[in-house]
Amino acid sequence: MRFDNRLLDEIRARLTLSDLVGRKVTWDRRKTQPGKGDYWACCPFHQEKSPSFHVDDRRNRYKCFGCGASGDHFRFVTETEGLSFPEAVERLAEQAGVPLPAPDPQAARREQKRASLADVCEMAARFFQGEYAGPRGVQARAYTQKRGLSAETLAEFRFGFAPESRDALKKYLAEKGVSEGAMIEAGLVIKPEDGRPCYDRFRGRLMIPIQDERGRVVAFGGRTLNPEGQPKYLNSPETPLFHKGVMLFNAHRAREPAFKSGQAVVVEGYLDAIALWQAGVHHVVATLGTAFTEEQVMRLWKFANEPVVCFDGDVAGVSAAHRAIDRIFPVLKSGFSFQFCFLPDGMDPDDLIKQKGLEGFEGEIASAQALSEVVWDREISVARLDTPERKAALEKRFEDLIGTIRDERVRRRYQLDLKFKLSNLFFQQARRGGQQKGEYGGKGREQGDALPIGRPARISAPDSPMYGTERLICGLCVRYPLLLDRHLERISSALFSEQLHGRFRDALCRLVDNLDETPVSELVRSFDEPLHQLLSEVIEETAMPRETRQKAGSFSALIQRFPLLKTDPPEDFIEAVFIHFLDVLELRALEAELETEMQAVETDLDEETWMRVQAMTRDLSRRREECARDEADLAERAKKIKVTSPLAVAQKPDLSTPEALAAGQ
Repeated sequence: MRFDNRLLDEIRARLTLSDLVGRKVTWDRRKTQPGKGDYWACCPFHQEKSPSFHVDDRRNRYKCFGCGASGDHFRFVTETEGLSFPEAVERLAEQAGVPLPAPDPQAARREQKRASLADVCEMAARFFQGEYAGPRGVQARAYTQKRGLSAETLAEFRFGFAPESRDALKKYLAEKGVSEGAMIEAGLVIKPEDGRPCYDRFRGRLMIPIQDERGRVVAFGGRTLNPEGQPKYLNSPETPLFHKGVMLFNAHRAREPAFKSGQAVVVEGYLDAIALWQAGVHHVVATLGTAFTEEQVMRLWKFANEPVVCFDGDVAGVSAAHRAIDRIFPVLKSGFSFQFCFLPDGMDPDDLIKQKGLEGFEGEIASAQALSEVVWDREISVARLDTPERKAALEKRFEDLIGTIRDERVRRRYQLDLKFKLSNLFFQQARRGGQQKGEYGGKGREQGDALPIGRPARISAPDSPMYGTERLICGLCVRYPLLLDRHLERISSALFSEQLHGRFRDALCRLVDNLDETPVSELVRSFDEPLHQLLSEVIEETAMPRETRQKAGSFSALIQRFPLLKTDPPEDFIEAVFIHFLDVLELRALEAELETEMQAVETDLDEETWMRVQAMTRDLSRRREECARDEADLAERAKKIKVTSPLAVAQKPDLSTPEALAAGQ
């Protein structure tokens, strides 16, 4: 529905923006000037400690000078409560007392029909609630008591009972004046094809109303109370009100808690969602037992940028999660993804809450895997890599899956990440095979013996002032492939003093230049042991034990050289540090070039050479000043990141080297 600008202006004029926003934030008393309509607070859209979120009542606009979020009344409601624009207009119009225009006749008839069906579902919900509380609801009440559901939860979710009767609901609705056609259309009764009378769809079941995002009852889920009854769970069919592939159970309750917590949890069934809600996890929704759809994925991103999919820990739950992955991949976009939490085998969320409580459940959620990790584990767990053809097949599976991603930026990032991971996997697999045959210094192994992980060669670190900076650049290129992609030209032209680093850089640049054409197996064949050790030290999934890497002398892990990575710093900070390292490298190259020119001046001085030397000297002085300023700014940011991190450790400032900057000292 389109809304006239005059209507929107009238709503804005009647509702003060600061009053609307003030429900979600606390105004900063020092900076706020209510008399001027000037309000400041910490931003509700990102975590910060100093207020950079500004509301201007005179212009009816808000803006965060930290994250850039901005908008008006309607944008604020859609962003904070997950409403669509028409829903936001309806809500604010009601609050402002502004009547909305009547929709066109055809739309009005459709809405009237939907409202009528919603009324029928509401009548059915009341009937089921009455039966639950009555004499015929004894078995249902015993079941909910066994599940440990409180009276408050039962009332909140409006539990009911459908009696074991062919037409109890049908008779009740008929007495209320509901036509048989409306009952059928609402999915409450079934009309046999052989002409027999209609009968109730739900019989002998515990009934749970399914509500839309407005909180209206639009469908039902029924659990059989008969141990032999099938199906165990029965949902309403598709109706003009209810679309399984679009709706999420408990969405209307979870929307605001999800915004406040910045997290959403997705479970398989509504009883699991209800159990979690009762335990205090109010940002939980359920998929109504259906496979994920793109529509549900898009809706879940209105709740949180990375919802946590928490399915049962059995084979069926893992399979459901893997099916969800295939639905998620095509619609992945920058800044939005999913995490996956696989519960201990045989347990569902309700079991976990009962055995380990809320703290135990939150611990499982905290250890959820990123989508990329789950995809990697899924494919690798069933892969055989004993022939070139099988390695190619694994790479092809990844390529096909990544190829479904429509967002080019996200697709390229996955391509880069997986190329690096596969190269490391193939190299480790080749090393194991080589050790069985006595290669890589091995003595061969008997059949059935465990395959060892190769110990990296000990190569002494050269006494070069740029060695550490070059190693950090190499490591960050692999750990953050987009840096390599974005700054490919600068990286490829950088002068490395260490030959090994230069060869490694060249191999990575070839990979990025021919991302779609270069098979990983070909890349691996071009890597010798020292080159691969550079790759291994920054790939977390490497098969080499951490203690082996740490004992490898010069090949220390990236996390040791850049301990600030433990705090998961913002990527814009990582990129700024990376660019600074490139600046330092280029500065050293410029110093070497000037030194060469100065030596030439001593033997052959002419005006042209002198002018060139002067220009290089000025450029070098300017670049040194810029590097010094950047280093000071980045060091200050690093200290702030470190202080706010739970892993923070107080240390004395030391800004003398890139390594100290990387450490956040």
